[in-house]
Amino acid sequence: MNPIQAGLAAFISATPSPSAQAPQGILLSQLDNILGTSLDLKIIASSFEAAQKAEASIVSEIQRLNQILGSFNPNSEFSLWSKTSGEAVRVSDELFSVLTKFESWREATGGVIQAASEHITELWQAASEGGQVPQTADVTRVVTEANQTHYILHHESQSATKLTNVSMRLHSLAKSFVMNQAAQKGMQETGVSGMVLNLGGDMVVKGQWTEKVAIANPRNASENAEALQIVQINNKSIATSGDYRRGFDVGGQWYSHIIDPRSGEPAKDIISATVIHPDASTAGALATAFTVLSIDEIKQVADENPGTEFLLVTKVGEQIPSENWSGSPIVASNSPANSAISYVNLKEKLWNEKQELVINLELAKFEGRFRRPFVAVWIEDEEGQPVRRLAVWYNKPRWLPDLRYFYAAQRKSEIDMTSFTGATRSAGNYSLNWDGKNDQGQLVKQGKYTVFIEAAREHGTYQLIKQEMNFNGKAQDKPLPGNEEITSASLSYRDK
Repeated sequence: MNPIQAGLAAFISATPSPSAQAPQGILLSQLDNILGTSLDLKIIASSFEAAQKAEASIVSEIQRLNQILGSFNPNSEFSLWSKTSGEAVRVSDELFSVLTKFESWREATGGVIQAASEHITELWQAASEGGQVPQTADVTRVVTEANQTHYILHHESQSATKLTNVSMRLHSLAKSFVMNQAAQKGMQETGVSGMVLNLGGDMVVKGQWTEKVAIANPRNASENAEALQIVQINNKSIATSGDYRRGFDVGGQWYSHIIDPRSGEPAKDIISATVIHPDASTAGALATAFTVLSIDEIKQVADENPGTEFLLVTKVGEQIPSENWSGSPIVASNSPANSAISYVNLKEKLWNEKQELVINLELAKFEGRFRRPFVAVWIEDEEGQPVRRLAVWYNKPRWLPDLRYFYAAQRKSEIDMTSFTGATRSAGNYSLNWDGKNDQGQLVKQGKYTVFIEAAREHGTYQLIKQEMNFNGKAQDKPLPGNEEITSASLSYRDK
């Protein structure tokens, strides 16, 4: 049994569209370490077998394209071509297409989108390691080197000539290209009527399906945090870029990983940009560009690409939607201060609303295995009673008892079908947040509680981590021991 067939996901009854004639179901599949991030799939099909074939086609296509376009794959076609110099090399349709897209988007964004941005990124990476901001002279030098003509495309022979030795990477456009190609492959399978392909927070939605997508809050992007807005997506793509999850810590100061190639400086005014567009490449390119461009430039580029919707979040937290933005803001539910009286004696000291617990965990990576294990994370009080469920990741009701400690305590859990768009996460790395409230939305009293992290893998191992912590208002960090399924985990009780 190969990795694609092992541990098949749920096939849940669904009605994707009034026009659908045959009975339909949804295959839910969660994979990790795909192109350096996570891959979540929803495949709407007339049979489990059809959905299974589509899933295999999607993953196979992603792996095939990684062998062509992979910037971090030293043996990919792109990596081997980038080592050539002054020689016209015939390249594949896929590589030629992505190189052409870079040329087009470089012109369309005034130089913001280009493959040589990696050259400037390397300078900031070195600055992070050295703990000092780059010297102005060094920034000027790498900007000049990056803004050269790095290759020439020969359309008649479908070849490309590399002109410089400057570092290049394709992932800013290759990701959306791969997503679209893979989704198309999956849709070609007989019996498949719809699909959601979510690669690290960017999505392609195709066919007879409308997906509810929550937009992550860039200043609280935990898996269970409240989103900024909700939007409905049908036969479109949505992409988000931002300064969180990835970046550079230089001497204690955080800088975005997105660099403006025109100045050599990290993006700073727009901390999150979400773009909806019928074309995946356009959504991906504009989401990146919009974190760098000015508001006036953003509106101009959006007008030049009909069908573009965007939502921007500035560094002061202002949300700026395009005039045609179709999303709906989420109104935070603020419970009255006395809502916890029935649960907490008035003499007890309540959890400080300005504090939070952040739970970070890294799932183990296994060569040739991509499926995410089933995971449950929750909080119990000193009496062993469940207080707050933070996350339950599984894909079929029959597998829930495999999370045996969680199942014994809570018995049931609904699968959350909402997708999230946000800045790309690193593979296997997840963050959860506890705001000190119980499942009824009421603040708990300060004191000792136990954090549980449970993981179970079909045809794999079972692991349980539990850690008591005193939430008494005093900030503290606590690393947790890893195991076969969870490489590392940590608790950080801190001010928000």
